[in-house]
Amino acid sequence: MTREDRASLLRGRDRECAELQTLVADVGAGCGQALVLRGEAGIGKSALLDFVGECAGSAGFRIAQVAGVQSDMELAFAGLHQLCAPLLDHMTELPEPQREALAVAFGRGVGPAPDRFLVGLAVLSLLATAAEEQPVLCIVDDAQWLDQVSVQTLGFVARRLLAEPVGVVFAVRDGGPAVLTGLTELRLDGLSDSDARALLDAVVLGRLDERVRDRIVAETRGNPLAVLEVPRNFSPAELAGGFGNAGARPSAGQVEESFVRRIRLLPTDTQLLVLTAAAEPVGDTALFQRAAGHLGIPVEALGPAEAAGVIEFGSRMRFHHPLVRSAAYAAADLVDRRAIHRALAEATDRQSDPDRRAWHAANATAGTDDAVAAQLEASAGRAQSRGGVAAAAAFLERAAVLTADPGLRGARAIAAARAKRDAAASEAAYELLALAELGPLSALQRAQVARLRAQIDFVRCRGGDPAAPRLSEVAARLRAAAEQLDGLDRDLARETYLESLAAAMYAGRLGAPEALANTAAAALAAVHRDPDLQRPIDVLLGGMATRITGGPGCGAELLGAALATMCAQLDGCDGQPPRWMSLGLAIVQESAAGELWDDAVMNRMAAGLVRAARAAGALAALPPALAYHAGVHVLAGELSTAATLLEEADAITAATGYTPVRYHSLTIAAWRGDAAEALGLIAGATADAAARGEGRLLGLTGYASAVLYNGLGRYEEAFDCAREACEFEDLGFYSWTLYEMIEAAVHTGRRDIAARGVRRFERRVGASPSGWARGAVASAQALVADNEHAEALFGAAIDHFVDSGVNVHLARIELSYGEWLRRVNRRGDARQQLTTAAERFAKMGANAFAERARRELVAVGAKVRRRPLRSGDALTAQEGQIARLAADGLTNHEIGAQLFLSTHTVEWHLRKVFVKLGISSRRQLRTATWAH
Repeated sequence: MTREDRASLLRGRDRECAELQTLVADVGAGCGQALVLRGEAGIGKSALLDFVGECAGSAGFRIAQVAGVQSDMELAFAGLHQLCAPLLDHMTELPEPQREALAVAFGRGVGPAPDRFLVGLAVLSLLATAAEEQPVLCIVDDAQWLDQVSVQTLGFVARRLLAEPVGVVFAVRDGGPAVLTGLTELRLDGLSDSDARALLDAVVLGRLDERVRDRIVAETRGNPLAVLEVPRNFSPAELAGGFGNAGARPSAGQVEESFVRRIRLLPTDTQLLVLTAAAEPVGDTALFQRAAGHLGIPVEALGPAEAAGVIEFGSRMRFHHPLVRSAAYAAADLVDRRAIHRALAEATDRQSDPDRRAWHAANATAGTDDAVAAQLEASAGRAQSRGGVAAAAAFLERAAVLTADPGLRGARAIAAARAKRDAAASEAAYELLALAELGPLSALQRAQVARLRAQIDFVRCRGGDPAAPRLSEVAARLRAAAEQLDGLDRDLARETYLESLAAAMYAGRLGAPEALANTAAAALAAVHRDPDLQRPIDVLLGGMATRITGGPGCGAELLGAALATMCAQLDGCDGQPPRWMSLGLAIVQESAAGELWDDAVMNRMAAGLVRAARAAGALAALPPALAYHAGVHVLAGELSTAATLLEEADAITAATGYTPVRYHSLTIAAWRGDAAEALGLIAGATADAAARGEGRLLGLTGYASAVLYNGLGRYEEAFDCAREACEFEDLGFYSWTLYEMIEAAVHTGRRDIAARGVRRFERRVGASPSGWARGAVASAQALVADNEHAEALFGAAIDHFVDSGVNVHLARIELSYGEWLRRVNRRGDARQQLTTAAERFAKMGANAFAERARRELVAVGAKVRRRPLRSGDALTAQEGQIARLAADGLTNHEIGAQLFLSTHTVEWHLRKVFVKLGISSRRQLRTATWAH
């Protein structure tokens, strides 16, 4: 594309150019920015990228850029490596874990596969470090054709920019990668009719019939590149007389076709060279020349393509427009494509770039080729070691297709399906499993196929895929797979039984009757067949299956042993989290700790999971770990901290595309007592649960509703919600719901129902020796006790809760005690308890319960000034999190590594923290008054 063409494509884009100039100015002032230019092919995205690059260049920026290429989409980190190449001289300045992760990802070092978002943190640090010398602008064209791991990583980086003089501008076609959704977008539509007419007049020589001009403007729909192609597709006579073929208009989706026609007019040898350049994504002139030599075509044959404005041949091959590259590939037939890929494979060095060589060789192959399949399998291993799951899946998929031996093809297809599952490519995984089943499979392989299918469907179902089967069906299929594996691979069988238990627990009341009990019985039988349990997940399986089949109190010893061992493993892991973290056991672990009423284990487990996930950069495991930790903070009455953790989890799931966490956001909203917010969340969760068949989520909405309504003093509604939720035993929080029903029953005069509920509560909770459990039992007993015994029970409950640190329940029992004291007309004592409860609730941000306590205080004659209640303090959630870590003695580098922020962003937040708290040093954070 000529400079004049680029200038023409900017016609009518004054608003867009102004926004890009503002972006450059903001980045230059130290405010990180990310922007997605989105629109159809030919709409002018590349021209705007050129414009912003020129603006940044003239402002003294350092420019890093990459353009996605279709033929390079399966090579892990290929696009990211190309973008970062000009900045790699700063790698030595990165913290060691980040430096090592980036080196492994880019093939410059060896080591265990890094999590791709630890690589993302390294890229963020690399950009921030480079920006200390001069502002940096990253330009990413055709992002829809970047390899998956590169675009995911860049999407993650773009969301973390804040206080760095770094900008990232993406150009992406409509329907591009979902990971960029949510970033600031600049939507490019067609030019206005007046601008399109002016552009057409500027590029067409001679007089243009006004009716023909209006037709062309209408047909091109203001697509600038389509308008520019008009004089290249129609003669002046056709344009003047209106005799062009209206059906062949070069608009929108047909813009590439105009380039295809232009390329097909070139000499045959020239077309082959253009195709070679299109299939070689890096633009390496030396490699291109070697490939031309293998084709037996002199490089000079490229001349007609240069003259036609298709390509530039210089120190690096450059097409005049990104669409020309894809058009060149589309213009070739399959035989020619295979020929140029063969030439590129022969020209690519097998030592320095074996993966791209193998990929070209695969694209050159018709039929099967075991040698090439073996090369692809080796490439998959290297991609896996760099953390390129999507690339490994692509290599294995192609290897399976090229494998002649049916048995080996089946094994490779299963491995490829597993990698596709890990890369969230479920449809491709299904196809590979079908390919595997076409050949002879062993009994173990058939069981592995069954398990993979069920695992994929489980993820799809929990992710909200409307076409996915319901959870009850998935749970049954996981159990069937576990039974197939039993006797073939007992370790794998027990893992699958645990997965089937988790799925059945999620299905809950919407699953088949007795499904959970039957699954637990089958799992317990498998455990008893091999009672010498070594792994903590085996002990966890035995304990949970025993609890489900035996009832409250059963399996407690096994559950406690499993959780203790897991905590010890988390405490001792050094950058490599235990394998069981990848199995998605949060529901089982949380339920086990909840059934034990062991807040100490919950605290240790939650902190260990977050610490291990952060240390390893394991962003797949981090959101559920953060949610688990948020639940612990809710029990401690630290609602603001819990919300901060969930905000971080939401940010990570938005950047990664993982299934968002839902459960603990409901409980936080319920405890805060904002009816509008909480009921909106509850209604949404109820609809989601019904659609997915996730009965456990329905149970949780009942618990959350009961907490909300008890806080608001709407006891009839609280009773109805809790009673309905208690119709099914959701392990982990069923007893909590039962307590809500007991309290609501007492307030609505249903004392017989409350008494029966207390007896059930005693049977369920009384076996636990923890202070939390003892306090909970004493609380429930106090609610229904006569006046002679109530006071002693209230006092015992308070003592136990003070020792345990479960502050939400401490405040609840203080409130209930104060209400009882008011009823027995001990107004002074009631005032003391109610004041303590009101202050405790207000500090937590549990506004509805605080207002309930305030009303009781008014009833005992206390002068209480109504004041707006608010959770937290003047610090934002993220400022509070950073302040806590700094107060604990972490450096800015360490805080950034934990929170996946750059050091600049941490410094920027800390400066604001110091101003808000009126302090000047990190040491003062330890004594400053703020919500720790």
